[in-house]
This record gives sequence, C-alpha cells and structure tokens, in this order.
Amino acid sequence: MKRLRYEGFAATILIVTLVVVACATVPVTGRRQLNLIPRSELLAMSYTQYDRFLAEHPVVTGTPEAEMVERVGSRIAEAVEDYLRERGQEGHLRGYDWEFRLVEDEAVNAWCMPGGKVVFYTGILPITRDEAGLAVVMGHEIAHAVAEHGNERMSQALLAELGGVGLWAAMRDRPEQTRNLWLAAYGAGAQVGVLLPFSRRQEAEADELGLIFMAKAGYDPREAVEFWQRMADQRTAPGPPEFLSTHPADNTRMRNLENLMPKALEYYDP
Repeated sequence: MKRLRYEGFAATILIVTLVVVACATVPVTGRRQLNLIPRSELLAMSYTQYDRFLAEHPVVTGTPEAEMVERVGSRIAEAVEDYLRERGQEGHLRGYDWEFRLVEDEAVNAWCMPGGKVVFYTGILPITRDEAGLAVVMGHEIAHAVAEHGNERMSQALLAELGGVGLWAAMRDRPEQTRNLWLAAYGAGAQVGVLLPFSRRQEAEADELGLIFMAKAGYDPREAVEFWQRMADQRTAPGPPEFLSTHPADNTRMRNLENLMPKALEYYDP
C-alpha cells in the first residue's frame, strides 16, 4: 500500500514538474501556456500528418478558388513574418514551410498545423464568398498556429488522455489514438471523445491576432464582422449556451471584434 501511495505521489510530482517546466508564452499577447512538445517533434509530426491528410483527401488544384487560397495565404504569411520581425519574435516561425491547399469537402472548416500547413475545405467557400472573407479565416487559423494553441491543446490531451507521456512514445504505443488527438487538437478531425480544438480564450486570441494579420496584409479587417455574421446566419440550429461551449457565442464574438477594430485598422493600408 505504501509503495502504491509513493508511486502515485511520484507520478503527481512528475506531472507537476512537467507542467512548470513546459510553460511557454504566447507571442504578442504574453499569456502563459502549457507546451509539452518540443518544436522539432511538433514540426515533424505536423508534416507527417499533413501529408497523410492530403493523401486521404481530394486536393483541388488549378481552379480560381485554389489559386485564391494560395494567394491570400501567401499575403498573410508575409504579413505575419513582418509583424513578428518588427517585434523581435521571428523565432516563433523557425522551421515554418508555408503551404496552402484547398480540399474537396463539404464541411465548413479550415485549419493550420504547425509549420504553416494550411488547409481550406470547399464547404467554407460559400460563406467566405470572396478574397476578403477568405482572409478573415486565413488570418484566424494562422493566428492559432502562431500562438501555438495546437501545442497547448495537444499537451493538455497528452496529460488528460495518455498520462503525460511524450508525443513519440504515445505514437509508438497508441498510434491511432494519438493521431486522433492530434487531428482534433488542430481542428482537422472528429471531436467525439477527445478535447475540443480551441478554448474561448484561444479563440479570442486568434480573433485579435487574425484581425491584425489580415489588416497588415492589406485586407479590410471590418470584413471579419460580416463574415462571422454569415457564419451565424448559416447555422441550421442554435448553438449551445455560451457557458457550455468552447467557442464564444456569435454575438459575443462580433461585439469583441468591433471592440478590437480600432487597433486592427491601425495596420490597414489599402
């Protein structure tokens, strides 16, 4: 019995130590976050899962829509690089190799994995409508990656679901479960039975940074409010109450975006 208590205590101490040592700071906002996964492992896993995802889904190429995704992505990536360089934080993009792809899928979704691996689904295009609307989503998703929200969520998942083991140990011992956790952490997979992709705090950070990124890339940030209004209008049923959701309620999000607009417009030079 004493041995079991000691082992349990030791495991608790180990997890607490991991949490303390692995605390990082979100670029720009300065919020402290849990990042257990080293950058080298994070990027290697990202590129592997990104390539596998593209191999399993029909990639759209050579169309005006696919070219628009690449064009908008390139402009916002350049703006992100400039923005972080101006603040001496360009190290957050070390190892990035930007790619922007459109896949044929009716889901209303888009995501960005570490290293700048971005995927848009054709199902979101009727809501983005045009280049500015697409820039809203592109800036938001890239902001999630720059703020390392996926690392934060994956770190939380490793602790909650797999007892705090390292990423590669998890892949070796439970490859499918770990892959599902990874895809869910980055918004690229089913969310049943795993942690939801992003918390309300992370969504608010991505909204703020996304506005700045799109504005700095030359897109009118005021388009963000109109895009999220279209998102609200297309819902077939009301969402859950805000306190039960990881995402802000539509009205709350649009109100927050309006409050952030003066700051974002400082970066807008049409």
